[in-house]
Amino acid sequence: MQRFPRKLVDMNYGIVFEPVDDPGFPEGWFYAHIPALGVTTQGEGLDGAKRAAQELASLWIAEKKANSEPVPQPSSSFFSTIEIPDDALQCA
Repeated sequence: MQRFPRKLVDMNYGIVFEPVDDPGFPEGWFYAHIPALGVTTQGEGLDGAKRAAQELASLWIAEKKANSEPVPQPSSSFFSTIEIPDDALQCA
């Protein structure tokens, strides 16, 4: 009986990017949030943030698998914004 290797399936997770607005970071850095995994990292520029997210997700998933813990499956991601009126931001 011939055995075939098990086919691995790539997992595609959504990433939300947000500019880092922190005096401790130089300009041009971005946070990369992976909502399905509940993790966040950062990197220089969008490409750097994406690479950091891919590395973090790979390590996070490998650790989960090594501990026989479930790994969340990729899910659909939606993004929107909300507007907060200026008067709501005033201190009481």
